[in-house]
Amino acid sequence: MRFPFLALLAGIAIQTSAHAAGDIETGRAVFDRKCASCHKIGPAARGTFGPHLNGIVGRPAGTTSDYRYSDAMKTSKVVWTPETLRAFIHAPNKVVPGNKMRFWGIGDDSEITDLLAFLQTVR
Repeated sequence: MRFPFLALLAGIAIQTSAHAAGDIETGRAVFDRKCASCHKIGPAARGTFGPHLNGIVGRPAGTTSDYRYSDAMKTSKVVWTPETLRAFIHAPNKVVPGNKMRFWGIGDDSEITDLLAFLQTVR
């Protein structure tokens, strides 16, 4: 009786850790639905209505050369870590008041987790 219970717990732990890391393909779909109209990714990506998001994780905010950022973003001193991106994606104006992004945010934490998993693969 003890083995099936331990196997069940191991299965739950694996699912939980996989979810905590996020699903890259689901994150790609979130990006396509909620971000791609303003932000570009990939080798030919350039700033358009919003800055490109190649290499966003670890990059200081407001620093790509091909996008005209708000003064608020340029002077924010934010570095885009998974934590700061999570907060910004959830409520952009709370993290950088006065930024130019006209987006209400994403309230679903699992969507944000999946989106962050995807963004961390974009170089």
